[in-house]
Amino acid sequence: MRGLEILEDAVAEHGDGLVLLCSFQKEESVLVDALVQVTPSPRIVTIDTGVLFPETLATWRAFEQRFGVRIGVEEAYGDWTGPEQCCGTAKVAALERALDGATAWVTGVRREQSPTRANAQLVERDETRGIQKYNPLVEWTERDVWRAIHERDLPYHPLHDAGYASIGCAPCTQPGSGREGRWAGTDKLECGLHVA
Repeated sequence: MRGLEILEDAVAEHGDGLVLLCSFQKEESVLVDALVQVTPSPRIVTIDTGVLFPETLATWRAFEQRFGVRIGVEEAYGDWTGPEQCCGTAKVAALERALDGATAWVTGVRREQSPTRANAQLVERDETRGIQKYNPLVEWTERDVWRAIHERDLPYHPLHDAGYASIGCAPCTQPGSGREGRWAGTDKLECGLHVA
């Protein structure tokens, strides 16, 4: 499908320097499936804040089993007292560790997810980190993502079936469309990972 072909180019150009950041949401179901078809040993990393939903941990195990991969982990633990504690400096620091030695990273960013992502491009320069950033699903709609999941019978996060369009940490994520369920009760739309 459109956009995913860029992964072949990314692997050819960056090899082991390419990192897929995985949050186990529906977009990563599609991306991990596509990436393992291009390379037998993809570098996939997740950020564990210590307050993930049990369903997220179960989806993590399902991904490793279905795709035959080992997903690396960077911890962003802390004294959780609100969204700024885990979705601020600790999470960004974990991202920096995940991208240590990387020359490019892959994300599940889609333009329709939020106004902050409306101008995202298929391939961008992450000026903050001095590396390439690939957004293979940038033009995809919600329907496109679900079609790919169902056509390939891919594992996906069960909270999507409970009305959670975007899933973060358990204490600050509620059901909602787009990213409105993230950091519920605040006007926050991004955790800092995709903010230059």
